[in-house]
Amino acid sequence: MANTYSVDPGDPDPSYLTFWRERHLCTLTTLRPDGTPHVVPVGVTYDPDARLARVITNKTSAKVRHVLAAGPDGARVAVCQVAGRRWATLEGRAFVRTEPERIAEAERRYAERYERAPGPNPSRVVIEIELTRALGRG
Repeated sequence: MANTYSVDPGDPDPSYLTFWRERHLCTLTTLRPDGTPHVVPVGVTYDPDARLARVITNKTSAKVRHVLAAGPDGARVAVCQVAGRRWATLEGRAFVRTEPERIAEAERRYAERYERAPGPNPSRVVIEIELTRALGRG
């Protein structure tokens, strides 16, 4: 039986994309070295054209350590948001990016979605999630 909640992460329907553009707190799930899930609140931006989700964070955070511990093939992660009966999950491989232009792009997208620019942080990095799956009801 086909999953009726599947969405093409590179070509979402308009209601799904609109839901990801609204201001919602999200969660990021990474895996600890022992395989248990680590779930934390984050701001997420979704770029279907690039098939990326982005999370800005501090380079010393546990989520960054978990992604880096997964090695060069990236960490399997999920980001999720929910509002009433609407929900959306994006899954993929996460990588920690430190390039200034990638951080600036993530900050720009964050400011657009969350209607406030993130404060200065010289320790900021971006977790980029190369999307492989999307689920939900926008």
